[in-house]
Amino acid sequence: MPELVRDLRPLPSLVPTPPSPDLSVVIPLFNEAENVRPLLKELFDVLDGLAGKSTEVICVDDGSRDRTFAELTDFATNEPRLRVIRFRRNFGQTAAMSAGIEASRGAVIVPMDGDLQNDPADIPRLLATLEGNGDDSTKFDVVSGWRRDRKDKEFGRKLPSQIANKLISRISGVRLHDYGCSLKAYRRDVLADVKLYGEMHRFIPIYASWQGARVTEQVVNHRARRAGVSKYGLGRTGKVVLDLLVVKFLASFTTKPIYVFGGFGLASMLFSFMAFFAAVGLKLTGVRDFVSTPLPLLGVMFMLAGMTSVLMGLLAELMVRTYYESQGKRPYLVAEEVNRPEVLRPQS
Repeated sequence: MPELVRDLRPLPSLVPTPPSPDLSVVIPLFNEAENVRPLLKELFDVLDGLAGKSTEVICVDDGSRDRTFAELTDFATNEPRLRVIRFRRNFGQTAAMSAGIEASRGAVIVPMDGDLQNDPADIPRLLATLEGNGDDSTKFDVVSGWRRDRKDKEFGRKLPSQIANKLISRISGVRLHDYGCSLKAYRRDVLADVKLYGEMHRFIPIYASWQGARVTEQVVNHRARRAGVSKYGLGRTGKVVLDLLVVKFLASFTTKPIYVFGGFGLASMLFSFMAFFAAVGLKLTGVRDFVSTPLPLLGVMFMLAGMTSVLMGLLAELMVRTYYESQGKRPYLVAEEVNRPEVLRPQS
């Protein structure tokens, strides 16, 4: 018999995976070196008061050019609950928040700003509202902060924000007073399939509500900025409006893009026929010749635009079907199913 050779190499040591925490706080930061230490000290004091809840804090340095990352790493040496992610360059608040959410492990995720204008003392109140009275009928999936007494410039930020909030609520059908407040509380499952781009982090409650989540809001404290420079301005308003159009399109026409492109195309072709018949009518009555009116040119332009739009709609329909069928996706969401055949127990 061949001699058995025993492998005497030591087995690799297995490090047990730490249990997932109950709460993850996600903080995007960009050039906030002066605010890092006071913010984290105040935040961890609040988290220490959450009896029976394990916590973690994930700070995402969005390509800061000051000492933000150095302050974070220095604080993390004495606080194992603090995790730090650093971007190579500035990608924006939405990307930083998305990275923090993807890295988080908590059952509940609370994003907040890193400029000390959000009050960490509001976190217990958000969690209490999330749980309701403890029974399923009063629990919520998303609690959005509402900065009712906002400490910002009236015309520089407050007025555009009020207009944007009313516009977003009207278009989306999700009535919230303050979409721009970063301080919110989410159950992890409502963020499972949410992918964030542009400035879309503010629209997470809309995505969640469209998937059946229960959304509410909670009045939170808002403080004036003490240090650093605000990264927000009127330039964001246009980006938010464009992102809102994308959100509305994805919600209403993702599976039937022909309704948008085809509808516009049919309207354009209708205008084309109207312009053509108007030009013919003017010609027959002797009022104007074809060459003295722009109606024939408008008719041709509207016809070309309409036909192009219809063809784009047909191409979009092919792309949608390829997207769903190639990945085995379904254009619907199932909440639950009772007595599903493949999981029924065989009768004894």
